[in-house]
Amino acid sequence: MPVPGEQGRHKRSLLREQAYLSLRDAIVNGTLAPGEKLRDPELEKWLGISRTPIREAMARLETAGLVHTMPGRSTVVSTIDRKAVLDAQAVAAAMHALAVRIAVPLMGEGEFAAMTEANTEFADALTAGDPAAALRADDRFHQVAVEASANQVIPVALESVTPVLRRLEFLRFSSLSGRESIEQHDRIIELCRRGDADAAAAATQQNWETLTLLAADQETL
Repeated sequence: MPVPGEQGRHKRSLLREQAYLSLRDAIVNGTLAPGEKLRDPELEKWLGISRTPIREAMARLETAGLVHTMPGRSTVVSTIDRKAVLDAQAVAAAMHALAVRIAVPLMGEGEFAAMTEANTEFADALTAGDPAAALRADDRFHQVAVEASANQVIPVALESVTPVLRRLEFLRFSSLSGRESIEQHDRIIELCRRGDADAAAAATQQNWETLTLLAADQETL
């Protein structure tokens, strides 16, 4: 699938973070397909920014495992194999569980309300058939505990593995199986309210491990 045809999607003042997010999201939702070559002139035209922030974003995407540079300096969208996904999923599940275990004693009504609101938005997005919005709401749900934990190492670890999982999450939230997460999220909220850190952490890990079932059916993404 070619680079989207609209021009100047972003102004030249766009930071490389925004370029990274636009490219990442296009890879996650399949607009930029595995094996597709990413050419600077086309990306400059699409994003409406210069080559330098694009190349910086591409370097970050390569570190995240979403693109790779071929001999001769041709950059293509990566095909992510099952083992890479499963390895990343195991780390993400453990880190989110750790965040919840640390966060539960520190959480209050503000955090519970934020998680409930995010899960409502998540459910609404799934009902509307909008996997991109569901992915954003799911991020917000889990981010509550990550921030409440106040552990600065956890988000760094998650940043290194989460990008690899996004295509799998997008597929999950595009199917009926994604609705299982609604009840799983409700269970996590209830356990957090009870102050049961160990059970909430276990429920969080189980929620992330549901990706393993989908990954088991995927040789490549």
